[in-house]
Order: sequence, then C-alpha cells, then structure tokens
Amino acid sequence: MTDTMINTGETGSAPSILAIRGLQKSFGSLSVLKDISLSVERGNVVSIIGPSGSGKSTLLRIATFLETGDGGDILYDGQYAMHNGVYVSKKELNTFRTRFGLVFQNFNLFPHYSVLKNITEAPILHGENKEAARERGMELLKKMGLEGKENAYPCQLSGGQQQRVAIARALAMNPEILFFDEPTSALDPELTGEVLKVIRQLAEEKMTMVVVTHEMPFARAVSNHVIFMDGGVIVEQGHPEAVFGATTQERTKQFLRNYKQ
Repeated sequence: MTDTMINTGETGSAPSILAIRGLQKSFGSLSVLKDISLSVERGNVVSIIGPSGSGKSTLLRIATFLETGDGGDILYDGQYAMHNGVYVSKKELNTFRTRFGLVFQNFNLFPHYSVLKNITEAPILHGENKEAARERGMELLKKMGLEGKENAYPCQLSGGQQQRVAIARALAMNPEILFFDEPTSALDPELTGEVLKVIRQLAEEKMTMVVVTHEMPFARAVSNHVIFMDGGVIVEQGHPEAVFGATTQERTKQFLRNYKQ
C-alpha cells in the first residue's frame, strides 16, 4: 500500500471506529482465528468472552498491531490499516497507533519510572509540553483515585493500583478507543473491584472500549455488545441480555454454566 491511507469509500452513516472483516490467523498449522468479523461503534463497550485458547487475546493483539493477521481487513474510522492481509506502511501504522490505548493483564509499567513519569512519558515523547503533560497526569491520577501516588514506584503499589496507573497511562494519549486484555486476571477479588469500578466509570463517560474479560457479571452489566468466541470463531454476538439471558447456542449455554450470572 502507498503512504496515503485508503478510505473504503463507503457513504451514508459514519463508519465504525473499528471494523474487522474476515480476519484469519494461524501459527504454523494451528488455525487460531477463522473468518472473524466485528465492528465497534463510537461510545460503545464491546466485551469479548470465551474459554482459554479461544483466540480472544490474539484478536486483540492483531487489532492493536502487536501481531500480524494473515488475511482479512482491519479498518479504523473507515480507513484500512490492513486490506486482504496486506498492511499499510509502517509510518501509517504508527498514525493508527495514536488512536488507541492498550491495557495489559500484567500492567507492563516501567519499574524504574515513578507513577507520574509512567503516565507522562509517552505524551512528552510525542511532543506534548512537559508541564501540560504533568497537569494531565495529575488529573488522571485523581480520576483513578491515586492522589498522592505520583512519586511512588510501581513496586510500592498494589496490583489494583498498578492497573489503575496503567489505565491512566493509556488515557494520557487521549485515545479514541481503549483495549483491555483481561485487565483483572492478575488481581485478587478485592483489587478486581477497584479496576472494574474505573472501567464502569469510563463506560458511563462513553469511552469506546473493547474488553477481553472473564468477569461475566461485569460484561453483562456494562457492555453494549458481547462477543462469545470459541475455537477461533465467533459463536455468538449481540446485546448482553440476548447472549447471557436468551442464548439459543448450546456452546454459549455450556460456557456460561460455569459462571454465576
């Protein structure tokens, strides 16, 4: 592809903030994603659920360019990042990367940076004024309930606090969409509640989010759309109440029996 981002040429309503069409991915002879298609509308929360090994995290990693897809399309705001398995240039991908933030399950904070520097480092590297970045970082710490922690180091924080710093770091770049990959899987139940409270707050503020999660009550309560994956395919997707409360898919029923609704 050329160095000019290609629009799909679609007319009518505004394009989805993220659209994935016919996505495929294999690792050697193992097919991990098989013809995955989904869209994320601006201001919505999409939760992706399913058993371990279903392809959820691989899907997220491909959507955020941490892995490469083998086929299909990825579009942000109607512009191709990948078309028929061919990616745009590295320069263009870097532009797409500024549109989203990613929160990992294991925090991935810089251990030798203070909390505030973890949050402000990326905006400053991208040209933001240091004082403006610091002011924004302090506002985000307050939003995350971490006032007074700006000079602490990650090792001095609980897991829940570290994950809230990671969320603040992702928000510092003013992303259009936030991706969460099992944001509570490394936390005990009490700390899980701290992080889910923050994500709920972001949902109320109409932050566009894609959340890979095993927290079924949370997915049911907060999502606008739920996707259930198994074996590298989307078994079912729809409104939370349709998936959790009225599914006709036997595989979905079997999976949900393992969780308290």
